[in-house]
Amino acid sequence: MNIIMKQLILFLTLLSSIAFGQNPANVEVSGNIFNTNGDSIKISQFYGSHYVDYVKGKLDKKGNYTLKGTVPVSDYYVLRLGQQHINIILKEGSSLRINADGNNINAFHTITGSDESVALNQFVGQMQYFNQKKDSAMNAMKTTPENQDAINKYYQAEYFKFTSYRQKFIAENANSAALLPVVATLDPDKELSIYEAVVGQLLTSFPTSPSVQNAKTSLEQLKAQKDKQNFLASGKPAPDFTQNDVNGKPISLSDLKGKVVLLDFWASWCGPCRKENPNVVALYKKYKDAGFTVMSVSLDKDKAPWLAAIEKDGLIWPNHVSDLKYWSNEVAKAYQVSSIPFTVLIDKNGNVIDTKLRGVELEQALKTIFGF
Repeated sequence: MNIIMKQLILFLTLLSSIAFGQNPANVEVSGNIFNTNGDSIKISQFYGSHYVDYVKGKLDKKGNYTLKGTVPVSDYYVLRLGQQHINIILKEGSSLRINADGNNINAFHTITGSDESVALNQFVGQMQYFNQKKDSAMNAMKTTPENQDAINKYYQAEYFKFTSYRQKFIAENANSAALLPVVATLDPDKELSIYEAVVGQLLTSFPTSPSVQNAKTSLEQLKAQKDKQNFLASGKPAPDFTQNDVNGKPISLSDLKGKVVLLDFWASWCGPCRKENPNVVALYKKYKDAGFTVMSVSLDKDKAPWLAAIEKDGLIWPNHVSDLKYWSNEVAKAYQVSSIPFTVLIDKNGNVIDTKLRGVELEQALKTIFGF
């Protein structure tokens, strides 16, 4: 089972226990199922490997049925015949009529009484169709790698068609409960704003649904994770720290609030760092009277070469710190530094402006800030 279908199962089922305080919903689903030898039909929820049934009934000899009863909460359910099912949205007082071909009820059915259920199934059908195309392309890639370029071109065309359809579907189903399966098709790393907008619309349209609440929880967890990963994003507070200078005197980053600070991770043994130092020195001299300073954090492990490099390169600003722990420098670990030189430009309020600025990019950033 591919990842999109796994995600769909997660989002189209009740993933946690029914929340306390939710009101049961009285519902009715009736209709006709033709071309079937089965006689049992149910309103259930699907958990990927098994069903939980809530309302059960029988088909008469002509395939007619009526299911009338109570489901635990207004949410996403399935009408199932054996191991086949149709996705449905049920709320208090829902009255749906569903006719279907028993040979393939998922593909061949009609629903009246719930436009949201109709739209939801339309989207799921398109998603499954795209998924089949994707799987076909991936299999072809494995069996005929010499056709990689043609296969990639084919897949990209199919992906563009699906995302165009998805964009239109979102627009045509604004604030609809039918949007839930859309969430499973979005890439949170590249489409977070769409992800957030869709979940917001679901919360507007179906706030009591546990499945929608699960989508909200997933979004909140995702954003928290991304915030943790992007703790140096523009506008975020630069983590404060205290470390000893060349004379053993503690200096804190927060001591420099009120100035624009270039936090510069370097070392005497780092060739690219030493090559960049003349540029930093020139910019310090140009902007120091306007409120710019540098705090250099060295990843040296011996004091003598550290001090010698400061002297030789003319690093005339007063803020030089190190704990002489090499790559285990506590500040470097706090800032998740994996290579040097590494810089963080910080505004007067202690918030990150940008990272990894060097050379012309750093010069341009300071020119923008100070206006000269």
